[in-house]
Amino acid sequence: MEGTLTLKDAQQRVDEWIKTIGVRYFNELTNLGILMEEVGELSRLMVRKYGEQSFKASDEGKELGDEMADVLWVLLCLANQTGVDLTEALEKNFEKKTHRDGKRHTENEKLRP
Repeated sequence: MEGTLTLKDAQQRVDEWIKTIGVRYFNELTNLGILMEEVGELSRLMVRKYGEQSFKASDEGKELGDEMADVLWVLLCLANQTGVDLTEALEKNFEKKTHRDGKRHTENEKLRP
C-alpha cells in the first residue's frame, strides 16, 4: 500500500472491512479476549527472539510485525466499538505523559548511559 496510513484511516478501514468482509464486530468482551490472546502471541514471539526461551516448531514463520499488526487490528476494533478516536486519544496521551514525565526520565540515573 502506498502513502501514509493515519490512525483515523486505519480505524475507518477496519470498520469498512468488518462491515463487508467480517460481517459484523464480535462483541466488546469477545474482542477484549481476542486482544489478550494476540498480545500473548506477540509476547511468546518476543521472549523467544529477545529473551531466553528457545524457539519451537510452532513458532516457525511467525513475524513480529504481523503479530503487532494483529494486536493493533483488535485495538482498532475496540476503539471503533466504544467510540474512541485513537488519534485524539493518543494526542491527549502525549500531553499527559509530557506533563507528568517531563523531567522524571531525564533525572533517572538508571536511564543514563
